[in-house]
Amino acid sequence: MTEILLTPDCEKCAALCCVCLAFDKSEDFPIDKPNGEPCPQLSDCQTCKIYEEREQQGYRGCMHFDCLGAGQRVTQEVFGGRNWRDDPKLLDPMTRAFVIMLKVHELLGLLDAASRLPLTYEEMDRYDVLMSELAPTEGWTEELLEGFEGRGTEKDVHAFLKSLRHHVA
Repeated sequence: MTEILLTPDCEKCAALCCVCLAFDKSEDFPIDKPNGEPCPQLSDCQTCKIYEEREQQGYRGCMHFDCLGAGQRVTQEVFGGRNWRDDPKLLDPMTRAFVIMLKVHELLGLLDAASRLPLTYEEMDRYDVLMSELAPTEGWTEELLEGFEGRGTEKDVHAFLKSLRHHVA
């Protein structure tokens, strides 16, 4: 199985968190921004214009967000390095893919934490099945991501994690 990095690499991403995610005006954000609309602080080079001053400018929410590597995975693996800036028609499919990949990476992070427990052979077998569903050997495609939510993997991961309570009680 290919190692999945659960850390962001913004240089390999198409600034998906700055475009795909919505945020509401609050103590974490100074404005409302709908999903699919670039943040006004996003430069033409796909970098944050106020990166060093995010907190002072009221963008504390950006400082606490971690895509767990979903952004670069969507940009590089699913879309082969293509970018919504160069091809605006990609914005909607990249947004859908990013939102689903965020769920996938959150689940991978939970399973990674579970793998540090003293799992039984049976639990390891179940872990391996779930990992193969979250990290397909052929890689993710738009089509596989679109079908992800209907497969019940998220529910299966949560049931598996609940079954491990005896390890931490």
